[in-house]
Amino acid sequence: MQQTRVAQGTAYFLRFLEKYPTVKNLAEAPIDEVMKLWEGLGYYSRARNLHLAAKQIVAEFNSKLPDNYTELLKIKGIGPYTAAAISSICFNERRAVVDGNVYRVLARIYGIDTPINSSAGIKIFNELASKLIKNCSNPGDYNQAMMEFGALQCVPKNPNCADCIFRNSCLAYATGTVPKLPVKIKAKPLKNRYLNYYIFQDADKIAIQKRTVNDIWAGLYQFPLLETEEAPNVDTSDQLITEPVKHILSHQRLHVFFWNSEESKVKPHENCIWVDVKELYQFPFPIVIKRFIDSNLLHL
Repeated sequence: MQQTRVAQGTAYFLRFLEKYPTVKNLAEAPIDEVMKLWEGLGYYSRARNLHLAAKQIVAEFNSKLPDNYTELLKIKGIGPYTAAAISSICFNERRAVVDGNVYRVLARIYGIDTPINSSAGIKIFNELASKLIKNCSNPGDYNQAMMEFGALQCVPKNPNCADCIFRNSCLAYATGTVPKLPVKIKAKPLKNRYLNYYIFQDADKIAIQKRTVNDIWAGLYQFPLLETEEAPNVDTSDQLITEPVKHILSHQRLHVFFWNSEESKVKPHENCIWVDVKELYQFPFPIVIKRFIDSNLLHL
């Protein structure tokens, strides 16, 4: 839920619980099955980490999730934010959760203009949050209240300050700087990448391959790929199957092309497998490829 809307994530959560009612069930599941169940959520490294974490909990913690912040940090994929959330909400440990909502609330109430994505800012906000929760009797409720307050009341744009319980003590409100806080260093421009996928078919069989490189979509499947430095010239002997697709990731802008391979010089790689077209739905694909399959292949 850290990067996904609750409305979108809930259905996945319920399907995961039904498929894997225990951590042991998840640990014993094939990774391709886990990735398929995650398909469409994005941030696929979290699915891989979830699977590895389950294996680790079974092997090192006797299938029981650790009940404290320090031990939780040892679990694959669990960082300070998640460890603080679990330890406070589930085990009543005084560990402050600092997410985007909390950054915004603290920056405005205390008038802090240090960028929240700078080393100095991260230190300042974490120390302040830890100080505030130090004497709290219900740290789990407190953390959830802070996050909810930022999500519902102290919203990024046009918050209803006139009806805010902190109106008389909020420095940003007093100084007219609410719209300017929190401060965030601008991200670098998105990197453009050009991904050319080639559709090789032999009767009812189609060539796919698993992404194993340390890059986006690792562990998911794709069609034979040729990545180019620039956008390809679409006026070639090869034919585009669909219009080019733009797909935005957190730091990258992908330009995706699906080519008919009949006259292509590109050949299937050695690591390709040939599967029945009707069985493509069994494999986990990035959402941009899944949409292409759903629209152009599975209906054939």
